[in-house]
Amino acid sequence: MYQKIIKSLLIISLYFSYSSVNAAGLPDFTSLVQKNSAAVVNISTSTKAPSGISPGYNMPDIPENSPFYEFFKKYFGDVPQGHGPSQERSSLGSGFIISEDGYVITNHHVVKDADEIIVRLNDRREFVAELIGSDARSDIAVLKLDGKKLPYLKLGDSNKVTVGEWVLAIGSPFGFDYSVTAGIISAIGRSLPNENYVPFIQTDVAINPGNSGGPLFNLDGEVIGVNSQIYSRTGGFMGLSFAVPVNVVENVYQQLRTKGRVSRGWLGVLIQDVTRELAESFNMDHPHGALIAKVLPDGPAEQGGIEVGDIIVKFNGKKVTFSSDLPPLVGSTAIGSVVPVDIIRRSESKSIKVKILELPTDDQVAAKRTNEKSKLLENPLNIVAKDLTNKQKEDIDIYDHGIIVEQISEGPAQKSGIRRGDIILLLDNIKVKNLDHFNKLVKELPKDRSISVLIQRRDGPVFLAMKLEE
Repeated sequence: MYQKIIKSLLIISLYFSYSSVNAAGLPDFTSLVQKNSAAVVNISTSTKAPSGISPGYNMPDIPENSPFYEFFKKYFGDVPQGHGPSQERSSLGSGFIISEDGYVITNHHVVKDADEIIVRLNDRREFVAELIGSDARSDIAVLKLDGKKLPYLKLGDSNKVTVGEWVLAIGSPFGFDYSVTAGIISAIGRSLPNENYVPFIQTDVAINPGNSGGPLFNLDGEVIGVNSQIYSRTGGFMGLSFAVPVNVVENVYQQLRTKGRVSRGWLGVLIQDVTRELAESFNMDHPHGALIAKVLPDGPAEQGGIEVGDIIVKFNGKKVTFSSDLPPLVGSTAIGSVVPVDIIRRSESKSIKVKILELPTDDQVAAKRTNEKSKLLENPLNIVAKDLTNKQKEDIDIYDHGIIVEQISEGPAQKSGIRRGDIILLLDNIKVKNLDHFNKLVKELPKDRSISVLIQRRDGPVFLAMKLEE
């Protein structure tokens, strides 16, 4: 009797154990691949570029993060434009069709500087693609194929992505077309060096050169990201791959389609993380927020009253835990909108309103630097200075006069020993009230004798002698 009961219990136990293992087993990706692979494309590009190497010798297709990249680049790359015989260079990547009428999404770096872009479907049809637009900051590009009723993929919602969920990638690593790899989400909201405006999705899906621009799927067959980068010390996959979240991709796609470029919000600050030691110095319970290390002149932050030393803990109602959380929040904010910014200033909480402006383009930044340089040369002292902030005034315990040197080039001031970061307090024995007063005094300086300049440095005040050139 007891033996029958024990036998029955064993059978029941084995049944539930089998069911548990089956329920927790690996997912079956076959149907997902069958339904969606037709909309994944192979992208090849060609670029005519001069080379210093004899015809017939091209630089090997080596990833930029490979330890051998710089070695080969030394001999095959960096040739001045217009020198050497013209050669055709090629690159390979992936992408996917996003609409029935043939719009394709891929990476910016896949099609950068390409003279011709060939898109090949898995049914072996080939199209010469038109580049609609490309955005370097998000590493996203939009192409257009001359086709109709093409297979296309459905976009998901990257805000619903959770760490640990299964994902799948389809691409052409090393030219092996339509390779499928799978893994899980390792982390979300990752910030990478020089990629401030993209909160990357980190996965352990095997991604290699050639996968760039391909889709990252969830188990529902929805695209939740575009595979963009890997972290590697060898040039190959090492368990760390990064995808641009699809919500960022969709925003960039719409802007490139409608106006050919991408506009982003701009706050105009340089930031850093709050360390445990800094948090203690600011009387904070724990480290969090984005510490303002510099406020750019004439930017939204300066106009809104943000100061160096402020800690942004919430932007437009969203918490800022790490400094890397802030740029994507600002970048996705509508240009011209006025948003609340919660800060900690001198251990006190405060909320201010800031009007977000458009992030300047690289060309605009370069033009501004050129303009600043020309202004520097026009100044007889060859100095670019700025009014002191309240924090700087507190540091030197002087509140009614002084300016700080931001840039300096060869000239009378530099010869006298004035350096960048010096605070000019007196010029020819006259208190320098502010920047406007300084500029007025400079115009009236005598050229027939030496004048005294009182400056403030970390180690204290010091007088210097300066003489203008005839």
